[in-house]
Amino acid sequence: MRAWRVERPGPAATGPLTRRDVPEPVPGPDELLVRVRACGVCRTDLHVAEGDLPVHRPGVVPGHEVVGEVERAAGGFAVGDLVGIAWLRHTCGTCRFCLRGRENLCPYSRYTGWDADGGYAEYAVVPAAYALPLPAGYTDSELAPLLCAGIIGYHALLRAELPAGGRLGLYGFGGSAHLAAQVALARGATVHVVTRSPAARALALSLGAASASADQPPEPLDSAIIFAPAGTLVPRALAALDRGGTLALAGIHLTDVPPLNYQAHLFQDRQLRGVTSNTRAQAREFLSFAEEHRLRVSTTDYPLADADHALLDLAEGRVTGAAVLVPETFRAPGR
Repeated sequence: MRAWRVERPGPAATGPLTRRDVPEPVPGPDELLVRVRACGVCRTDLHVAEGDLPVHRPGVVPGHEVVGEVERAAGGFAVGDLVGIAWLRHTCGTCRFCLRGRENLCPYSRYTGWDADGGYAEYAVVPAAYALPLPAGYTDSELAPLLCAGIIGYHALLRAELPAGGRLGLYGFGGSAHLAAQVALARGATVHVVTRSPAARALALSLGAASASADQPPEPLDSAIIFAPAGTLVPRALAALDRGGTLALAGIHLTDVPPLNYQAHLFQDRQLRGVTSNTRAQAREFLSFAEEHRLRVSTTDYPLADADHALLDLAEGRVTGAAVLVPETFRAPGR
């Protein structure tokens, strides 16, 4: 089968992805073999490819927003089922975090496209216990970003503790933020977007954001989420919070945070919170929400053969919404 591997981690412009013909993966007894119909290009893939994240599997096939059709079934799934393969693919189930319902913090967790091969390929395997049923009413390429961008944005919203009818600020407005914004808006929030991209600002306003600019929001915020991997945004976002506000950092990688001033940034019960992966329960909650509330998913499709170009476009800010790899045989809409 055709697949892309990260063989030389480095800047996207140097070509860290290499296209190879590799053997089709063989599923274990409790795993699904999935024919890939779409795979989102996530910023985490970029961090894996560029070496921002340490190498866990040399030559890994990236991609963890995988929509695929089951070809070998297990665990209650049937051949022909459409399933999602997301970032989280293993937890121990016995540590104190798993037992508390916080498996996203499991020290033995493993991840698709980092610890195991992912969806920049024609086939992928996934433990059946970590495969996700998908909501109806979306095309394959629309479903793909829901599986990480959507799920992690949902988790970040939970971490940001947005009150009912609250004022939310989003810093950066790509694949994850444009979905999180719609969840917040559906729940009655006022959303303000801060991004340098004119196209992203236009998208934000079209989705119902109250404001979109490259500057600070026009009113104090109850909650904020930073999606851009820029630590320099942390003091700005904290300064925009009202008393008792919470800032969540949604990325898996962030550049260094500048020194904070306690009075200006944290006093009056302001909180700064990290975001780490998600639980399967949160994934199912978000996908159920997406079934009940038809989300507008902004995507740009690339053929699988152009995965390196898609990654470079993401690195250089040329993607509005989410980039998605779609093998030529599955370019037609999904269910």
